[in-house]
Amino acid sequence: MARVYIDKEDRIITIAAGTVRELLQKLKIPSNTVIVTRNDEIIIETEKLNQKDNLKIIYVVSGG
Repeated sequence: MARVYIDKEDRIITIAAGTVRELLQKLKIPSNTVIVTRNDEIIIETEKLNQKDNLKIIYVVSGG
């Protein structure tokens, strides 16, 4: 299971997911609202995840 830090909620979870897209779907997080990183590098939705990954979900903030 991947270890995932969700910045908006300041919590860490462990979850099984095959890809970034699957991870976001399981967490009910729209992909256009976040950036996902692994080892401080941005990864895309189709990126395959490994069981020992440490991921961060960072919410994007925009304004005008």
